[in-house]
Amino acid sequence: MSSVCPRTVEQLEADLRTLVETVRSPHLSTLLQRLLGPETGTWQRFRDAPAAKHYHHAYSHGLLEHSLTVAQSVSALSAIFGGLNRDLAVTGALLHDIGKLDAYQRRGDDIEMSDAGRLHGEIALGYARVRDEIADLSGFPDELAQSLLHIILSHHGSLQHGSPVVPCTREATLVHMADNLGSKLGSFDRVERSLDAGSQWSGYDNGIGAVAYFGLDGAEPAGPRLAA
Repeated sequence: MSSVCPRTVEQLEADLRTLVETVRSPHLSTLLQRLLGPETGTWQRFRDAPAAKHYHHAYSHGLLEHSLTVAQSVSALSAIFGGLNRDLAVTGALLHDIGKLDAYQRRGDDIEMSDAGRLHGEIALGYARVRDEIADLSGFPDELAQSLLHIILSHHGSLQHGSPVVPCTREATLVHMADNLGSKLGSFDRVERSLDAGSQWSGYDNGIGAVAYFGLDGAEPAGPRLAA
């Protein structure tokens, strides 16, 4: 596992705190504080965890980086497209991959699937964690809970990609699209870092679903990376 990420973890955390403060819904704000607040039991794990075993953000703080990037994208797009509950979409984006806390484990420098990850999958584990947290919150609206949990359940976008349901709301569709974009571009970063000096084309990559080209004039390189 690479132990580097493009931004320092201090900057990632500061950006996350700034974004969380913009969530005005008292129910969603309370939920985020209980799951991602700096004094919570889950925060340290969320802060340090990788986002994947291989394809994208597979390094320390990768889960934080990926979740934050998706949520920042969702926040920006919510100002462009109408009909969206922005607080719901941002909260769903921040929490969409929280099941990876239980789905992956480290063995030295390697990332492996845990028993729970193999038996249940990261989507089911994330759904259960958020659902249980909501159950402990007095007065959390049922419709809001269903909408948020739908984002988590559908964020892979299709049944063949592991979601038990497909996105059926604007917010779930937006989170899925932003998540897919973040994953794809993260795969481009990974592939570019592995290229031989002077190479412009990669071989076929499963994470991208194609070969990748890096010869465009003016394109910014993926590195160097800052030590996390």
